[in-house]
Amino acid sequence: MTDSGHLDVVIVGAGISGISAAWHLQDRCPTKSYVILESRDNLGGTWDLFRYPGIRSDSDMFTLGFRFKPWTSEKAIADGPSIMAYLKQTTAEFGIDEHIRYRHKVVAADWSDDANQWTLRVDTGAGDGAGEIKMTASFLFACSGYYNYDEGYSPEFAGSEDFGGQIVHPQHWPEDLDYEDKKIVVIGSGATAVTLIPALANSGAGHVTMLQRSPSYIGSLPDVDPFTVRMNKALPAKPAYVLNRWKSILFQFAQYRISRRFPNFMRKTLMTMAQRRLPEGYDVEKHFGPRYKPWDERLCLAPNGDLFRTIREGKADVVTDTIDRFTKTGIRLTSGDEIAADIIITATGLNLRLFGGSAVLRNGVPVDLTREMTYKGMMLSGLPNMAFTIGYTNASWTLKADLVSEFVCRVLNHMDAHGYDTVVAQHPGDSVEERPLMDFTPGYVLRALDTLPKSGSRVPWRLKQNYLLDLRLIRHGKVDDTGLQFSKHRMEVSAASA
Repeated sequence: MTDSGHLDVVIVGAGISGISAAWHLQDRCPTKSYVILESRDNLGGTWDLFRYPGIRSDSDMFTLGFRFKPWTSEKAIADGPSIMAYLKQTTAEFGIDEHIRYRHKVVAADWSDDANQWTLRVDTGAGDGAGEIKMTASFLFACSGYYNYDEGYSPEFAGSEDFGGQIVHPQHWPEDLDYEDKKIVVIGSGATAVTLIPALANSGAGHVTMLQRSPSYIGSLPDVDPFTVRMNKALPAKPAYVLNRWKSILFQFAQYRISRRFPNFMRKTLMTMAQRRLPEGYDVEKHFGPRYKPWDERLCLAPNGDLFRTIREGKADVVTDTIDRFTKTGIRLTSGDEIAADIIITATGLNLRLFGGSAVLRNGVPVDLTREMTYKGMMLSGLPNMAFTIGYTNASWTLKADLVSEFVCRVLNHMDAHGYDTVVAQHPGDSVEERPLMDFTPGYVLRALDTLPKSGSRVPWRLKQNYLLDLRLIRHGKVDDTGLQFSKHRMEVSAASA
């Protein structure tokens, strides 16, 4: 195994989180050496992986974009290629691209108490282990998101082998898929389905049916915000961006808080919004009235009401029913009805997987993540010199990613200033009640809860989904609070005393 040397910081993942981590390291810890290890052939994470028609953000770009790199377009909801161009421009502008090593997949990360460092086994893709290298790092920063890039969630459907057409999962969209004039059934009601259906219907598909077991809440916003247009005309670029960004932050915060405090009011608002955009007499309650409260699961977004308009124009329809089995020509439903299809798209969700599936060890012993607790939603008890990024579920991912990157830099600078070389979150024990990592109930989270670490019942062990509170806790809160233990490596202490 080739030894690739030692670095101060290794960042895993070259998506939004990894790019944020790199920029903050360069800006606030300029003496630190670092590298970004990316398992894929390109940067961008989610935005490089998903290639299905219509792929776009479901957060506005003023908050999905970085705080340090203004999003200058008036278009708040951007398509995938535009987001990729923005990310590539960012990495090139700040020299981050020179630090990315593509096709470098971290297989295992092992912290050694004796050596006081992480040892990473990294597969460079040569196969048969021949391409495996080793590198060491003083600090490990996991920025690989929380889902499995290799495999989306695909439940088994009876009779799928009998279907005479194509079955496609959006996570693995074929570049040569011909859907011109085809009858398409999209199984699912989440953000992917809501994005795909109008895109397919308006780019040549014969007819598209959205088949859902139960509906999701769907809101409608303009993809170009009139407030943004006015600010961009009235102000210089930088203050306009600050105002546009804070307007979006406060809007996200307000609609989430209203949803949680007054769920019936928000439900009525969303249902009325849908009803006004759908044909007269449409059964809105059946097809767009979920059983859960708003924001128990993530709210879907239809820019400019595109999904509702596609239904109103007769290019798509919604069927709310359960699947009995696939047939040769389509899908038979539990009700006995059958939907004809040439192509079936299973937009059935994600599989959660922390740290890109890497094995995490301490002193050669695998760490049981389910026994650990998260500190400020970014560090794990019992794992020294390690942080990870998981973005918000109720707002833009990047808002949290930037805060985590800031805090890691504050920790590193605090360690340097005081001569520490180790930091670890100490499990609070029975003094803090265990809670699920995410206070969020979509299927992909519920399926994985028993494999995830825990959150706690109070700060700093409680994972907040509140950017305004996190500004105080993470950006302005103390670094050396009671949850973290800083220390100097004992080997250095003994050497000095000798």
